[in-house]
Amino acid sequence: MKNCVPFFLFLVSVLALSPVLSTAQDFDFFYLVLQWPGAYCDTRRSCCYPTTGKPAADFSIHGLWPNYNDGSYPSNCDPDSPFDASKIKDLIGRMQAEWPTLACPSGDGLTFWEHEWEKHGTCSESVLDQHHYFQTALDLKDKLNLLGILRDAGIEPDGGYYSLSSISGAIKAATGFTPGIECNVDEARNSQLYQVYLCVDSSASGFIECPNLPRRKCSSRIEFPAF
Repeated sequence: MKNCVPFFLFLVSVLALSPVLSTAQDFDFFYLVLQWPGAYCDTRRSCCYPTTGKPAADFSIHGLWPNYNDGSYPSNCDPDSPFDASKIKDLIGRMQAEWPTLACPSGDGLTFWEHEWEKHGTCSESVLDQHHYFQTALDLKDKLNLLGILRDAGIEPDGGYYSLSSISGAIKAATGFTPGIECNVDEARNSQLYQVYLCVDSSASGFIECPNLPRRKCSSRIEFPAF
Protein backbone atom coordinates (compact mmCIF):
# COMPACT_ATOMS: atom_id res chain seq x y z
CA MET A 1 0.00 0.00 0.00
CA LYS A 2 2.87 2.41 0.66
CA ASN A 3 3.86 2.28 -3.00
CA CYS A 4 0.38 3.09 -4.27
CA VAL A 5 0.39 6.78 -3.32
CA PRO A 6 3.58 7.71 -5.20
CA PHE A 7 2.35 5.81 -8.25
CA PHE A 8 -1.01 7.53 -8.04
CA LEU A 9 0.64 10.94 -7.84
CA PHE A 10 2.86 10.03 -10.79
CA LEU A 11 -0.17 8.98 -12.82
CA VAL A 12 -2.01 12.21 -12.00
CA SER A 13 1.01 14.29 -13.00
CA VAL A 14 1.29 12.49 -16.36
CA LEU A 15 -2.38 13.00 -17.09
CA ALA A 16 -2.13 16.65 -16.13
CA LEU A 17 0.78 17.14 -18.52
CA SER A 18 -0.72 15.18 -21.39
CA PRO A 19 -2.53 18.13 -23.06
CA VAL A 20 0.75 20.05 -23.07
CA LEU A 21 2.67 17.13 -24.50
CA SER A 22 0.08 16.50 -27.19
CA THR A 23 0.22 20.07 -28.49
CA ALA A 24 4.03 20.25 -28.60
CA GLN A 25 5.11 19.82 -32.22
CA ASP A 26 8.37 18.33 -33.38
CA PHE A 27 10.00 19.20 -36.68
CA ASP A 28 13.54 19.39 -38.01
CA PHE A 29 13.84 22.67 -39.89
CA PHE A 30 11.89 25.39 -41.70
CA TYR A 31 11.62 26.31 -45.34
CA LEU A 32 11.52 30.05 -45.90
CA VAL A 33 9.70 30.24 -49.23
CA LEU A 34 9.96 33.45 -51.27
CA GLN A 35 8.04 33.95 -54.51
CA TRP A 36 8.60 36.25 -57.47
CA PRO A 37 5.34 38.13 -58.17
CA GLY A 38 6.12 38.48 -61.87
CA ALA A 39 6.06 34.70 -62.25
CA TYR A 40 2.95 34.30 -60.10
CA CYS A 41 1.08 36.74 -62.33
CA ASP A 42 2.53 35.65 -65.69
CA THR A 43 0.50 32.48 -66.03
CA ARG A 44 -2.81 31.52 -67.63
CA ARG A 45 -4.45 31.95 -64.23
CA SER A 46 -2.93 35.42 -63.87
CA CYS A 47 -3.32 37.26 -60.55
CA CYS A 48 -5.16 40.04 -58.73
CA TYR A 49 -3.34 42.86 -56.98
CA PRO A 50 -4.20 43.34 -53.30
CA THR A 51 -6.78 45.91 -52.29
CA THR A 52 -3.85 47.93 -50.93
CA GLY A 53 -2.38 48.30 -54.45
CA LYS A 54 0.25 46.70 -56.66
CA PRO A 55 3.11 45.26 -54.57
CA ALA A 56 6.69 46.33 -55.10
CA ALA A 57 8.79 44.50 -57.68
CA ASP A 58 10.53 42.36 -55.09
CA PHE A 59 10.40 38.80 -53.83
CA SER A 60 7.59 38.36 -51.35
CA ILE A 61 7.01 35.79 -48.64
CA HIS A 62 4.93 32.72 -49.39
CA GLY A 63 5.52 31.11 -46.03
CA LEU A 64 7.70 29.78 -43.26
CA TRP A 65 7.05 26.05 -43.25
CA PRO A 66 8.14 23.48 -40.62
CA ASN A 67 9.52 20.34 -42.28
CA TYR A 68 11.02 16.97 -41.47
CA ASN A 69 14.39 15.80 -42.74
CA ASP A 70 12.74 13.03 -44.80
CA GLY A 71 10.85 15.58 -46.91
CA SER A 72 7.48 15.25 -45.23
CA TYR A 73 5.93 17.99 -43.12
CA PRO A 74 3.35 18.53 -40.39
CA SER A 75 0.25 20.59 -41.08
CA ASN A 76 -2.79 22.01 -39.29
CA CYS A 77 -1.33 21.08 -35.93
CA ASP A 78 -3.49 23.06 -33.52
CA PRO A 79 -7.16 23.73 -34.28
CA ASP A 80 -7.40 25.51 -30.93
CA SER A 81 -5.03 28.25 -32.12
CA PRO A 82 -6.91 30.16 -34.83
CA PHE A 83 -5.44 33.12 -36.65
CA ASP A 84 -5.99 36.36 -34.75
CA ALA A 85 -5.15 39.54 -36.66
CA SER A 86 -5.10 41.56 -33.43
CA LYS A 87 -1.95 39.69 -32.40
CA ILE A 88 -0.01 41.05 -35.39
CA LYS A 89 -1.49 44.54 -35.68
CA ASP A 90 1.96 46.10 -35.32
CA LEU A 91 3.18 44.03 -38.30
CA ILE A 92 0.33 44.67 -40.72
CA GLY A 93 2.11 47.42 -42.65
CA ARG A 94 5.20 45.27 -43.18
CA MET A 95 3.12 42.25 -44.10
CA GLN A 96 1.10 44.12 -46.69
CA ALA A 97 4.40 45.20 -48.28
CA GLU A 98 6.41 41.99 -47.90
CA TRP A 99 3.80 39.23 -47.61
CA PRO A 100 1.05 40.39 -50.01
CA THR A 101 -1.66 38.24 -51.49
CA LEU A 102 -1.88 37.95 -55.26
CA ALA A 103 -4.79 35.52 -55.33
CA CYS A 104 -8.11 36.39 -56.94
CA PRO A 105 -10.38 37.99 -56.01
CA SER A 106 -8.38 40.89 -54.55
CA GLY A 107 -7.95 40.82 -50.81
CA ASP A 108 -6.19 42.57 -47.95
CA GLY A 109 -3.98 39.58 -47.08
CA LEU A 110 -5.86 38.36 -44.02
CA THR A 111 -7.18 35.19 -45.68
CA PHE A 112 -3.69 34.34 -46.98
CA TRP A 113 -2.06 34.91 -43.59
CA GLU A 114 -4.79 32.93 -41.85
CA HIS A 115 -4.07 29.98 -44.13
CA GLU A 116 -0.32 30.17 -43.56
CA TRP A 117 -0.69 30.36 -39.79
CA GLU A 118 -3.25 27.58 -39.44
CA LYS A 119 -1.58 25.16 -41.88
CA HIS A 120 2.08 25.85 -41.09
CA GLY A 121 2.47 28.27 -38.20
CA THR A 122 0.52 26.16 -35.70
CA CYS A 123 3.11 23.42 -36.22
CA SER A 124 5.86 25.72 -34.94
CA GLU A 125 4.19 26.77 -31.69
CA SER A 126 6.80 24.99 -29.60
CA VAL A 127 9.21 27.66 -30.89
CA LEU A 128 7.16 30.59 -32.21
CA ASP A 129 3.89 32.07 -31.07
CA GLN A 130 1.69 33.73 -33.67
CA HIS A 131 3.32 37.16 -33.50
CA HIS A 132 6.85 35.79 -33.56
CA TYR A 133 6.01 33.44 -36.41
CA PHE A 134 5.15 36.30 -38.74
CA GLN A 135 7.84 38.63 -37.42
CA THR A 136 10.51 35.96 -37.85
CA ALA A 137 9.56 35.36 -41.48
CA LEU A 138 9.68 39.10 -42.18
CA ASP A 139 13.06 39.49 -40.49
CA LEU A 140 14.55 36.52 -42.33
CA LYS A 141 13.39 37.90 -45.66
CA ASP A 142 14.91 41.29 -44.92
CA LYS A 143 18.16 39.70 -43.77
CA LEU A 144 18.39 37.76 -47.02
CA ASN A 145 17.64 40.51 -49.59
CA LEU A 146 17.24 37.94 -52.35
CA LEU A 147 16.61 40.38 -55.19
CA GLY A 148 19.75 42.30 -54.25
CA ILE A 149 21.76 39.07 -54.33
CA LEU A 150 20.60 38.26 -57.84
CA ARG A 151 21.11 41.79 -59.12
CA ASP A 152 24.64 41.86 -57.74
CA ALA A 153 25.27 38.79 -59.90
CA GLY A 154 23.87 40.50 -63.00
CA ILE A 155 20.58 38.59 -62.87
CA GLU A 156 17.76 41.06 -63.42
CA PRO A 157 13.96 40.68 -63.58
CA ASP A 158 13.93 41.98 -67.12
CA GLY A 159 12.25 39.15 -69.00
CA GLY A 160 15.62 37.70 -69.93
CA TYR A 161 16.78 34.11 -69.60
CA TYR A 162 19.42 32.93 -67.18
CA SER A 163 20.90 29.55 -66.46
CA LEU A 164 19.43 27.75 -63.50
CA SER A 165 22.95 27.08 -62.25
CA SER A 166 23.84 30.79 -62.30
CA ILE A 167 20.79 31.66 -60.21
CA SER A 168 21.43 28.90 -57.71
CA GLY A 169 25.15 29.66 -57.67
CA ALA A 170 24.63 33.37 -57.00
CA ILE A 171 22.41 32.62 -54.01
CA LYS A 172 24.81 30.05 -52.61
CA ALA A 173 27.81 32.35 -53.08
CA ALA A 174 26.06 35.15 -51.15
CA THR A 175 24.50 33.07 -48.38
CA GLY A 176 26.73 30.03 -48.12
CA PHE A 177 23.73 27.74 -48.56
CA THR A 178 22.23 25.84 -51.50
CA PRO A 179 18.73 27.06 -52.39
CA GLY A 180 15.84 25.13 -53.80
CA ILE A 181 14.49 26.68 -57.00
CA GLU A 182 10.90 26.19 -58.17
CA CYS A 183 9.68 27.17 -61.62
CA ASN A 184 6.28 27.63 -63.20
CA VAL A 185 5.35 28.35 -66.80
CA ASP A 186 3.99 31.42 -68.53
CA GLU A 187 1.18 31.37 -71.10
CA ALA A 188 3.67 30.36 -73.78
CA ARG A 189 4.84 27.45 -71.58
CA ASN A 190 8.24 29.02 -70.94
CA SER A 191 9.88 27.96 -67.67
CA GLN A 192 10.31 30.90 -65.31
CA LEU A 193 11.72 31.62 -61.86
CA TYR A 194 8.84 31.32 -59.42
CA GLN A 195 9.92 30.42 -55.88
CA VAL A 196 13.14 30.11 -53.91
CA TYR A 197 13.45 27.88 -50.85
CA LEU A 198 16.06 28.46 -48.17
CA CYS A 199 16.31 26.42 -45.00
CA VAL A 200 16.22 27.76 -41.46
CA ASP A 201 17.19 25.90 -38.30
CA SER A 202 14.47 24.56 -36.00
CA SER A 203 14.88 27.47 -33.58
CA ALA A 204 14.23 29.89 -36.48
CA SER A 205 17.41 31.77 -35.66
CA GLY A 206 19.32 31.51 -38.93
CA PHE A 207 19.84 29.87 -42.31
CA ILE A 208 21.30 26.38 -42.67
CA GLU A 209 22.17 23.97 -45.46
CA CYS A 210 18.96 22.21 -46.43
CA PRO A 211 18.61 18.67 -45.08
CA ASN A 212 16.23 18.01 -47.95
CA LEU A 213 15.56 20.22 -50.98
CA PRO A 214 12.10 20.19 -52.57
CA ARG A 215 11.98 18.39 -55.90
CA ARG A 216 10.88 20.99 -58.42
CA LYS A 217 11.37 20.77 -62.18
CA CYS A 218 13.03 23.68 -63.98
CA SER A 219 14.59 24.00 -67.40
CA SER A 220 18.33 24.54 -67.54
CA ARG A 221 17.63 28.13 -68.68
CA ILE A 222 14.73 30.00 -67.13
CA GLU A 223 13.06 33.36 -67.58
CA PHE A 224 13.16 36.01 -64.87
CA PRO A 225 9.98 37.89 -65.82
CA ALA A 226 9.41 41.56 -65.18
CA PHE A 227 6.76 42.71 -62.74
